[in-house]
Amino acid sequence: MSGEKLQIKRYASRRLYNTETSDYVTLDDIARFIREGRDVQIVDLKSGDDVTRQYLLQIIAEHESRGENVLPMDVLTDLVRSYTSQAHSVVPQFLSMSFEMLRKGQSQVMESMTNPLSAMPGFEAMQAQQEAFIRAMTGTFGPGDPDTSEGDGKKDGASGELDEIRTQLAAVQEQLEKMGRQ
Repeated sequence: MSGEKLQIKRYASRRLYNTETSDYVTLDDIARFIREGRDVQIVDLKSGDDVTRQYLLQIIAEHESRGENVLPMDVLTDLVRSYTSQAHSVVPQFLSMSFEMLRKGQSQVMESMTNPLSAMPGFEAMQAQQEAFIRAMTGTFGPGDPDTSEGDGKKDGASGELDEIRTQLAAVQEQLEKMGRQ
């Protein structure tokens, strides 16, 4: 996603000109740019007025008229009411916060879809146990791993790792049993 807004010029003929690609665009093109994550600004060439809001509302109206109903009737009714009441001062802030929460929720859902186990309780412990097991089996120890020197009365590194794995595995099993009882 580009940090700069995509500049669209509206000519007197109402045609829309993409300054980035030097060609004319339609409302469908603008909707596609926005879905792709681009910020768009539409400016009337003659007056210099920002008419982005007007075109965004037109895109929404066209989608709704095609039967792609995203906004429930009661929400549309409440929006119309908010223009004729004192509530219009808080409605934009409320809608903005609601959509921000929706975006964050969607991001979290997408993240959990890429790694569905990450939201599972005890996942980090299982992951650490798996990594310790692999290190013990391959004999690769890193900084902070158990002392592998021999003859000092301590367990060697692999044996210490296995004890750690057993402890972690027992903790994970206990957590899973607790989850099963709920």
